[in-house]
Amino acid sequence: MIVNTALYVKGVRQPGPEDFSDLLALAKKRKGFIWIGLKEPTMDELDNLAQELALHPLAVEDALKANQRPKMEIYDDITFFTLKTIFYNPLHTLISTGEILCFLGENYIVTVRHGEGSELKGLRVALEKDPNHLAQGPFAVLHSIIDKVIDDSVRIATELENDVSLLEKTIFSSEYKTRSRQIYTLKREVIEFRYLLEPLKIPLQELVAITNKKVKKELKPFFRDTQDHLIRACEHAETLDNILTIALQADLAHLQVQQNNDVRRISAWVALAAGPTMVAGIYGMNFKYIPELSSKWGYPVVMSIMVILSLLLYKKFKASKWL
Repeated sequence: MIVNTALYVKGVRQPGPEDFSDLLALAKKRKGFIWIGLKEPTMDELDNLAQELALHPLAVEDALKANQRPKMEIYDDITFFTLKTIFYNPLHTLISTGEILCFLGENYIVTVRHGEGSELKGLRVALEKDPNHLAQGPFAVLHSIIDKVIDDSVRIATELENDVSLLEKTIFSSEYKTRSRQIYTLKREVIEFRYLLEPLKIPLQELVAITNKKVKKELKPFFRDTQDHLIRACEHAETLDNILTIALQADLAHLQVQQNNDVRRISAWVALAAGPTMVAGIYGMNFKYIPELSSKWGYPVVMSIMVILSLLLYKKFKASKWL
């Protein structure tokens, strides 16, 4: 679906013909560019654009299927850039992903969006309020898209950090309950977050490279600043991943300590029962001659010994915190 099509001259949106070919010709004549936004387009919509702009069929196929790692490809005069978008649902601790794929030429940029993350409508409105930046051409739009995706990622990293902090508090609370499942689920989402974000480093590095002549030198400082934001976001995600690894180890250690405590309690109760059982076992044997059997004090003495032995063992285990 074509969401929006606009002509920009010197960073200002201009009226133009509805026909795409006429609009592109007008952009070339007035030294401006057009920005076409699509959301989950059909094959026919992409084919029409591909024919008009002479887009490479491999790039068109990637834009249609939308299952690509972040990358930058150059096909003659066309630059093809893909990046992942991220949406986080803190209620269910789930990360969902999408993609933005961009075709850039001298007088146009085509953005193809898949998924719900990082919508571009608000970005277009914000850019139209900054004509000086928009006047730098299609790569200025690409910079703003990348910057928005990374800013959204930083916000998601903060939400993940809040969830990690909350999980840490529950792990080390006095009322212990194993949180291995929650830790594993959250760690898996953080790993997916890193997997989506870190591959963007390479194509972004290619954009700021000295050898890249397609990006104007005025724009390269903006891309370098975005690159710094990306590095910090990746470091943040790596820190969260390490914290969750430690939290999982701590949770397993807590579980092992709890199991050891349970074994000690069971052992203590077994030892408490062992003394009386031993005495009762001796007197339960069918021997004819047991001296105490003929004494009237035999029963009280034996019972007293059993009680005293049990009390001594109980006191000992209590002092050792086995009970």
